Parts: sequence; C-alpha cells; structure tokens
Amino acid sequence: MYQAVKKLFFTETRCFSDEASKNFEKLFEKLDVNKDGKVDIAELRAGLADMGFTVGADAAQKIVSSGDSDKDEQLDFLEFSNYLKEHEKKLNLTFKSLDKNNDGRIDYTEIQEALKKLGMSISKEKAEKILQSIDVDGTMTVEWNEWREHFLFNPATDLDEILHYWKHSTVLDIGDSLSIPDEFTEKEKTTGLWWKQLFAGAVAGAVSRTGTAPLDRMKVFMQVHATKSNKISLIGGFKQMIKEGGVSSLWRGNGVNVLKIAPETAIKFMAYEQYKKLLSSDKGKIKTHERFMAGSLAGATAQTAIYPMEVMKTRLTLRKTGQYSGMFDCAKKILRKEGVKAFYKGYVPNILGIIPYAGIDLAVYEVAFLTIVEHGRCSANPGVLVLLACGTISSTCGQLASYPLALIRTRMQAQASMEGSEPVSMSKLTKKIIEKEGFFGLYRGILPNFMKVIPAVSISYVVYEYMKTGLGISK
Repeated sequence: MYQAVKKLFFTETRCFSDEASKNFEKLFEKLDVNKDGKVDIAELRAGLADMGFTVGADAAQKIVSSGDSDKDEQLDFLEFSNYLKEHEKKLNLTFKSLDKNNDGRIDYTEIQEALKKLGMSISKEKAEKILQSIDVDGTMTVEWNEWREHFLFNPATDLDEILHYWKHSTVLDIGDSLSIPDEFTEKEKTTGLWWKQLFAGAVAGAVSRTGTAPLDRMKVFMQVHATKSNKISLIGGFKQMIKEGGVSSLWRGNGVNVLKIAPETAIKFMAYEQYKKLLSSDKGKIKTHERFMAGSLAGATAQTAIYPMEVMKTRLTLRKTGQYSGMFDCAKKILRKEGVKAFYKGYVPNILGIIPYAGIDLAVYEVAFLTIVEHGRCSANPGVLVLLACGTISSTCGQLASYPLALIRTRMQAQASMEGSEPVSMSKLTKKIIEKEGFFGLYRGILPNFMKVIPAVSISYVVYEYMKTGLGISK
C-alpha cells in the first residue's frame, strides 16, 4: 500500500495542478473511512499508519488543528488539500535554506552547519545518521522528493521545529522541582494545545506524586534523621512511621506537594517564554546555552514564588501526629513562632541546586539521545521508550550532582522541627555533616529517591496518555 501511495503522491515533478488535486482527492478518500466527507484525528492516524507513514502521538492532532479552518476538529477535502499545499511550501523553504550550495541536495556538512547555528555541534557520523533516516535511495544525500516524503505528514516545518520534533518527549513529572520547563512549538501555542499538555502533565504529576508519596516521605525522613549512629533502613523507617501515625501517615505532606504543581508549572512556563525572548541573540532562534540559561532562570523564578509551599511540605512530611491540623494551621504556627523568614529557610542551596541539575540533565539528555540514535537502530524520530530512557538517565545524573544541595535544603527547612537543633548557615551545616558523617552523609535518603523514579515515570506516562485522550490531544 505504501509503495502505491508513494508512486501516486510523490512524483519527480509535481505542481499544484488539476492532477495534483486528483491525487489529493484519492488520498482523502482512502483516509475518509466512514465516507462522511470529513477526516477526523482517529481516521487520519489510522489511515496514514496503514499506508506506512509513521505519525507521532500528537502529529495527527497538530495536522488537524493547523488545517481546521471552521474549528470542528475535522478536515473536509478543501481544508485537507489546502493544509498539504501550504505545508509543502513551508517544507520547500526549509529545504532551500539547508541547501546552501543550491545543488538540489542536502549533505551531512549542510546538516552540521544548520544545527551549529541552532547552538548544537554534532560529528560527521551523527549528521550522517540523521541523513540516513531520511535518505531513501542510499546516496547519503537528501533530495527534495525525499525531504518532502519524510516530512509531509509531520507537522514540523522549519528547522527549529524539526529539531524539536526529533528531541521532543512527553511532559512527565517525577516530583523534582529543579527541572527545565518543557518547550512548545509555535503551532502548539497558537492552536492552544500547550495548555492542554500542561494540564495533562499536571494531573499526571499529581497522580504520580501521590503514588510515590511514601518513598518521598521516606527520603525526607532519612535526609533529616538518619546519621552514622542512627541508621534507618527502608523497612525500619516504614515500620516506625506506621507505628507512629498509621498507614495514612505515609502520605503526610502530599497534599501541599500536589497543590504546588499548578502554580509552579504555570510560573515556570511563562517565565521561560519571557527569558527566551530576552536572552535570544538571533531573532527568536534560541541556542543551547541560551535555552539552558532561560531554563535555569525560569526555575529560579518559579521556586522563589512557591518556595514557602516547599517549606510547608517538608514540615508537614516530618510532622508528628497532632502537631498540625492541616496546611493552613502549619503556615499559621510557622509564621507565629518563627516569622516570615522561616518560609525561605534553605532557599540558597535550593536555588544553587538548579544550575548543576538543569545543566547536567540537559547535557546528558543530549548525549544519551544522540548516542542511542547514532549507535542504535532507531531513526531520528525515536519511540517513547528511547525518550524515556534518555530522560531517566539524564534525570538520575542531574540528581546525583544536585542531591547534596537538596539534602542541605531539607535539613535547613526542618531545623525548627528537629529536637536540639540550632539554626545554622548552609556552609556550617555542610561542614558539620561531612565532619560527623563523611562525604556520603550528603547522600542520605538517595536510595528511596532513586527507587521512586521508575514507578513515578511509569505512572506519570500512563496517566498523561489517558489525559491527552480525554482532552482530545490524541486518540
């Protein structure tokens, strides 16, 4: 079927003539399964898959949203043909912008040059790997027909969007507050898909955090109370918690942890967009180091705004039975006994932790992604398992680098609730931990922290996919 459609649709010389319109009509008829004169998202995805065209999870939604002029979430023939014509024109402009020597072909040097302008330097081998995923005839160059065939049913058009499409992964949340915000293409912003994706991600994050809350509470408990002389095992720690407050005590602090997702996500996203505009040196084209700086600043901005909730989350997580009646009671008692400053204890190590986490997370993701694409058998548009693997690896490395700062932050947040402890500065607390517990004392509680990554990512991904379906992002 694919070869038949290819012969029909991708001829060597094709203009927007009556013959082209007939070809569009034949293709439309194949996609319009129920013969109602319109193609919806489900029909588009299923039809293109049957014809051999690989369509990403959100590609069909974006195609329909881009061509749907009457906003009925379906494409009639006129909308369908107009979308393909306009999309092909944009692809042609991108192809010509890549073809620097105007020979009608794109080679690996032109791929390297284009990505370098976007702030991403890659080797000859990696550039050739990208070419191979598009090159049909094995010449190690890409002609216009190959480029058009590869991207015609991909909603990405310019090089920045195409690069984003290659690297784009789902909006997943595993409860860490130091990650760089997710990016959205201009089409996602103009069609309104971005807020649906953010909402789906927030719900997925809430379910994921709730599912892994016992491990998160154990992490905080070990960060604050575990020492060389007071070793706390996972089983022993859980037994102690349940004995003190029952099974429900394993979810202490989860309410405020879930509640802060929405404002943190919204502030981070909006701040990221503004910082990108301020830092971009090339008319809106954001380079890698500029993206990293914008992400770090956005993370710092969001953390500054919601940090009091972080302090309350730690206090509620560590509270004893009857200490606080709820979130508002906790806030009232902290304010009355310790003052406003108490809501920003541990703020400095928290902000400092954004830089190594975000930088290493971004860098390791880039390396892992390109290594898997280069040495694996997947194309430049990999599956979700590859993207999740890259995200897990990069997140783990980022946590390893920033965890000591996270531990210092948590201990400073919890100082008032620790018996016999006196408020100390970040440097004195770090020195004290190393002197009494050694270097590995800075990694107390990292085991339950790592244990929650796989279930958190799995829960988050499943819920995210269900939410997308429910919101009509994909079917």
